[in-house]
Parts: sequence; structure tokens; C-alpha cells
Amino acid sequence: MAKKHSKRYNKAAALVEADKSYSLTEAIDTVKKFPAPKFNPTVTLSFHLGVDPRKSDQMVRGSVSLPHGTGKNVRVVVFAQGAAADAAKEAGAEEVGYEDLIKKIQDGYTDFDSAIATPDAMAGVRKIARVLGPRGLMPNPKTGTVTDDTATAVKEVKAGRVDYKLDKNGNISAAIGKADFEPQALQENAQAFVDSVVRAKPPSAKGNYIQGVTMAASMLPGIPLESATYSAKTA
Repeated sequence: MAKKHSKRYNKAAALVEADKSYSLTEAIDTVKKFPAPKFNPTVTLSFHLGVDPRKSDQMVRGSVSLPHGTGKNVRVVVFAQGAAADAAKEAGAEEVGYEDLIKKIQDGYTDFDSAIATPDAMAGVRKIARVLGPRGLMPNPKTGTVTDDTATAVKEVKAGRVDYKLDKNGNISAAIGKADFEPQALQENAQAFVDSVVRAKPPSAKGNYIQGVTMAASMLPGIPLESATYSAKTA
């Protein structure tokens, strides 16, 4: 049975030309023309990559600092003790702790968007890997979320750093802002994300690395981007 969409979705879909690939500028202009819901939609970029998620040497993950942030109040928890814990609190982390915070999460607390840990706290954090991992929240040195410099990490995350990781279907996605951002801000954020994913290409990846990129806003149709957005950078 075909999925029924809302009138707003159908009106937005009518603005997307079939079989057309859009430049970044055109895609953002189209998002701006979509009928506005009662909330401010999040704009995301989604990549389909030509890698094998089952192979560890083809895993793609990283982080990127968006020049204009995501427009979202990012809730950060930090696993740390002593001076590193104090620094994280001063930097604005919502929750800071170690064994107490681990137990709180084991008991069901998941009301946060990013997790940071000092290296010596990771032994305890691994106890809740089954909770954090599926949500993409497990601290990792490659994304700068395992560090002794907790203050800098908290500030960067809150300022607009986003982490991304390949899923089991070979896809990556992240928010690049809100629909009410200025077009130039969305374009610069999108380009920063594209550049980061290009740089994260595994040495073992062969063939067409980026197979497609789609821009979308919350609860609205996706817009395929033309390959020129990323192909020149992957050549």
C-alpha cells in the first residue's frame, strides 16, 4: 500500500523536478520555497557511499565544524573527574560526572545529543557502549570526543561541530542548519560537510566513492544534488 503524504509534503514535492539533479544553490532555493510547517525544519545532507560497511578498513567517520552552527541547542554530557570535570562544567556541559553519570545512563537517561570523555574515563564508559553506540554517541578519539581538553571539546560541539558515521547501509547524514538560515550560511555549512566526507575517504575504497547526495528538510521531500558538488573534489 502506497504511503500517504500530507498536503504540505505534496506541495513541496511538486516543486522538485523529476529526474533533475540540483546545484547546492538551486537545492537551497527550493528548500526555501517549500511550504513552511509550524516549526523551523532542520536541513540535512545525506550521502550514499560506494564502500562496504562490513569491512573495518572501509569505515567512514569523522567530525566537521560547521561555520554557522546547526541552529540547535546541543545538549552535552561529559565523563570526567577532577579538573577536567570542572572545566567541562564551566564550558557549559549539561551533565558532568563519571560513575554516577554512567549509572544514570544505565537507568535510562538519554536526554542529550553528544557525549565527551577523558581518556581515563573510557574504561567505565565502555560499560554503556550498547546504549551510546547505536545512537552514535560513543566518544571516539577520531571525532575529538575523547580528550583531556574537555572545555574546548564542549565549546566546539556546542558551536556547531557535528559527528558522522557510516551506517550499515553505506549512508551518512547530518544536520547542516535550519530552514530559516540565510542561503549563504546553508551553502557554506553544506560545503564544509561535503569537504569533510571527501577527506574521510578510506584508502581502501575503490571506484565511485560518493554515489549520491540528497538535501532534505524535516518531514519534506529530498532534493538530489548534482555530482559536480562533490565529484571534482573526489577525482
